[in-house]
Amino acid sequence: MSGSEATIATAGSAAEHAHTFPLRLVPLLMGLTLGWGFNWPVMKVVMTEMGPMHFRTHCLAFGALGLFLIARAARLPVRVPAGQWPRLVVIGLLHMAGWNICAAYGVRLMDSGRASIIAYTMPAWGALLSAWLLHERFTARRALGVALAMAGVVFLLGGEIQAVGRSPVGAMLMLGAATSWALGTVLMKLWPVSLPASSFTAWQMVISAVPIFTVAMTLEPGPLNPFALSLWPMLSIFYNVFVAFIFCYWAWTKIALLAPVGVSSLAVMMVPVVGVFSGMAVLGERPQWQDFVALFLVVASLSTVLVPTKTPAGPATVNRG
Repeated sequence: MSGSEATIATAGSAAEHAHTFPLRLVPLLMGLTLGWGFNWPVMKVVMTEMGPMHFRTHCLAFGALGLFLIARAARLPVRVPAGQWPRLVVIGLLHMAGWNICAAYGVRLMDSGRASIIAYTMPAWGALLSAWLLHERFTARRALGVALAMAGVVFLLGGEIQAVGRSPVGAMLMLGAATSWALGTVLMKLWPVSLPASSFTAWQMVISAVPIFTVAMTLEPGPLNPFALSLWPMLSIFYNVFVAFIFCYWAWTKIALLAPVGVSSLAVMMVPVVGVFSGMAVLGERPQWQDFVALFLVVASLSTVLVPTKTPAGPATVNRG
């Protein structure tokens, strides 16, 4: 997040013509994978004492503040260009508000937290939506990556498939979270907003905080003050603000804008795997054979977008971020 980060301009980017993940973004992807993956057990710790929308209100509000301060310190633009507010509002409501509301309540309605992995059917929806709306090529290599990723999701769910059937509302909410995330990601490419990733992400947080705070104050009892929580839930909120929201959401926005949707969505498939294994370390959950099969399948899926392939060179990129 340095001062050299230029306004995101996706049109004409060489990454748009590639079928593999840009190598210069791999460090961001690694940090994002660890940050979001470890956050699954961290979220469970917070929600033992605070309602999900109260929790998300803090994350969005302070995450936006942090990103705006970073953008200002780096002398990056934060003002939304004239005429781009409507697209920014739609993107923010789908990409962040839809995901956060559906995922938070979907997880609570399922018999097991592992059912949240349903949300990572996002690559399938992202690949289909990007082929339809962005005319990205749905190559055999990409189709193989989606198939391997979805097989990994099935193994991660393991015996929880029955729990999905017992809670159809929860399952539908998780699918809603996945499709909302995928559509928001596609619209970021279809309707580009002329802002750097930091302030673009911050404005999405501000927009999504409005309906989430409304839901929190209307439907959720309990404390809004994070300092009223015990030590570990309070520290978990700080982790979410600084790691999961300020860094990871910024990194995801940058990756999603610079890589084709079908590639970027597959690239984050290690997140649920890290989530499952970090849950074992933090919450004492025991590994099952399905978890290791899923790890193998997801790594194989990642190889379809991380291993370079020869493609015709596109025009030079105009983005320096």
